[in-house]
Amino acid sequence: MQTYIWQRNDWPTLTWDTDKLLTPLGECRLLQGKLLSKVGGLGMTLDHQAQAEILVEEAIKTSAIEGEQLDVRSVRSSVARRLGLPSAGMPVDRRIDDLVSVLVDATQSFDKPLTQERLWGWQAALFPSGYSGMHKIKVGGWRDSSEPMRVISGPIGKEKTHFEAPPAEKLDDEMKRFFLWFDNSLGSVEGIVRAALVHLRFVTIHPFDDGNGRLARALTDMALAQDDKQRVRYYSLSTQIMTEREGYYDILEKTQKGSGDVTDWLVWFLGCFARAIERSEDIMNGVFSKAEFWKTHAQDQLTERQKKVINRLLDEGPEGFVGGLTTKKYASMTHASRATAFRELDQLMVLGILERIGQGRSVRYELKLL
Repeated sequence: MQTYIWQRNDWPTLTWDTDKLLTPLGECRLLQGKLLSKVGGLGMTLDHQAQAEILVEEAIKTSAIEGEQLDVRSVRSSVARRLGLPSAGMPVDRRIDDLVSVLVDATQSFDKPLTQERLWGWQAALFPSGYSGMHKIKVGGWRDSSEPMRVISGPIGKEKTHFEAPPAEKLDDEMKRFFLWFDNSLGSVEGIVRAALVHLRFVTIHPFDDGNGRLARALTDMALAQDDKQRVRYYSLSTQIMTEREGYYDILEKTQKGSGDVTDWLVWFLGCFARAIERSEDIMNGVFSKAEFWKTHAQDQLTERQKKVINRLLDEGPEGFVGGLTTKKYASMTHASRATAFRELDQLMVLGILERIGQGRSVRYELKLL
């Protein structure tokens, strides 16, 4: 019969080989220092834009890992509202808005105590209807079903059990120990290593009916914010985990079925962390490009409609809209007449901001590269 680490007599004590962590940990700290140095000169507006881009990535990817696809525009709109930035004015999707509020609270309020009530509130925010899909779940409290909590894959009759969590009756004690360790480990365990241990311990306990993965990643970001004292994340660990999710699930399963030596998990986590920072350069480059664009065109007299459309084009990146920007799309996005849309697009061409591609009915507009 399979034994999991939480069933071991020495749980929740975990061990690791410090020597094997020295090199990957040193690389993480070097990359982290370079990134913070690079963004250190960001002005307030640009800093908020950087935070917005990371939050959008984090919200989309942390949900994608769980198989849920969020509407990018709705996420952007929600993030903009939470950060006090101009939004696209889309209707509020409460589900997305609540997820963003959890991610913001975990990092911007990293110095507030992590309590049972706070964690329950986060989980309840992820499921405002009280349902996960079509299934009624318990929200705002630990799971209490007598049925085992298992992670299973495969067709009916040929299921494979990857993991089984502690039974519900153990959760009060497990989480009391978790909260105590969370507080006591701050400052006594190396910061990035502690974040990896926070993640592992929480997903192993699996205290909720649903949302454990998203909350584990939020807690990981909180632990990282406590370490670097940054209320703004300039990289998205969830995005990297999504990219490497097969390896992520494999190393988690191996560790949870192991001896309590979590060296391999820590090495994997440090590597994922380093790759997340390296990838963040793509996101930061987008922010810097946007700032450079508006700096170049700072003297241009543009309407709010024109600024809105240009920002949408900048957000979409080099590929732009599917099918390109057309007069009809411009009118729809800005609620302007076709005549106004044509006139404002023509002005953007004269200013050298847009260029016209194609002829006749196939005409579309693209941003001119700086």
